[in-house]
Formats: sequence, structure tokens, C-alpha cells
Amino acid sequence: MKLRFRGAVPSGNTGVCLRSRRDLQKRIVGCADGPASFNAASFRKGQRVTSIDPLYQWTKEQIQNRINETFDQVIKQTRDNREKFLWDVISSPDELGSVRMAAVQEFLADYDDGRNCGRYVAAELPHIPFAADAFDIALSSHFLFLYSDNLSLEFHRKAIDEMCRVAREARIFPLLNYNAELSPYLDPLVRNLESTGHTVSIDRVPYEFQRGGNQMLRVVKNG
Repeated sequence: MKLRFRGAVPSGNTGVCLRSRRDLQKRIVGCADGPASFNAASFRKGQRVTSIDPLYQWTKEQIQNRINETFDQVIKQTRDNREKFLWDVISSPDELGSVRMAAVQEFLADYDDGRNCGRYVAAELPHIPFAADAFDIALSSHFLFLYSDNLSLEFHRKAIDEMCRVAREARIFPLLNYNAELSPYLDPLVRNLESTGHTVSIDRVPYEFQRGGNQMLRVVKNG
């Protein structure tokens, strides 16, 4: 079972892509959400978010077991690369581990009910199994751009096109790869999106954990 644990990232921070309370009332799809707490936290507040990830084909127990198997290694990698992160709100890799596992447990507690009512859908970018304009906002947090070494420019192009197909607006955060470097795909993707009539902006967000990782790509589709 593949599991992109994203252990160097506090789970649930997908919300930094949302700019206002009005955004939270919109129809939102989170793409490659993984074992994050954003969906569960939103549902508790009376807001419905749909999350897609291939992880959701697995049972809660299988996901928990995989997280347990990979957790120590992921935190070790974070500790070995701690200079690439800002340790102000979260003070250390050990505290990050505690925050991350608390968020994972929140996700797991919500997972079975959420999957049964369609909030967690087993699907994988660049395919989103919903009709055109089914959502107002499509979000990708710590997936696109983060894995630029593993996922091609063409994959990113297709994924963003699909996000724009199912939603009026796509938001992707952050713009960095796993080495906290600006993704080389950003400029060609922006040029392609603008050439097809989309409105594209790079917006600052009030959150930074990866050094320099405080910007998101915002794409409003043509028409």
C-alpha cells in the first residue's frame, strides 16, 4: 500500500488555502488529502468537504498500521532536515510528531462515517470522479509541486486541468518541492494556464512551515 504520509507537514493545514469564512461555505473538494484532519474538522463545524485520495480504498486499520510503520522514519527525516523548516509555532520535530499523530487520530475517528456518507472518495489525480463544475473550489495541499521530483510536468498540467474542470477555482499550496525549493514546474504551468484564458495569481497565505512556503497558486478558470 502506497501512503504519502507527508510527515513533515502538520495535518489539516489545507485550510490555509481558504481566504475567508465565505470560502468555507462553498463546495470544496480536497485533492490528495491523505490522512489529514481538515475534512473531519470542517464536518464538526457543519461544513461539508469532499476529499479524494487512493488511500481511501483501504480500511481504517490498514491505514493506521501503515502510519505506525512509517512514522519513526518520517520524523527522523524531518529531524535530519530541520533547517528547511521554521520552528516557531511548532518548536521541534518531536512536537511536530505529536501534532501530526493527533491530527491523524482525528482523521481516523471520522474515517468510517465519512467514507460511508461520501466525504472520503477513493480516487487519484489526475482523475477526479465528479461532474464538471460540481464544486466551487478544488484544493491541493502539500502534494502538487511537493513531489516535483517524482511527478512530471505533464502530470501536474493534467491534474490542474482536472481541478479546473470540476471546480470554478483551483488553489495549490505551497509552491515548493520537498527540498523547500521553488518547483521548476511553476513558471511553465502559469504560462500554459494564462495562454488558455485562466486568471492566475500567486497569493501569500498566513502560514509558513517550510522555509519560504507561504504562497499558493490560485487559478480561476476561463468563463
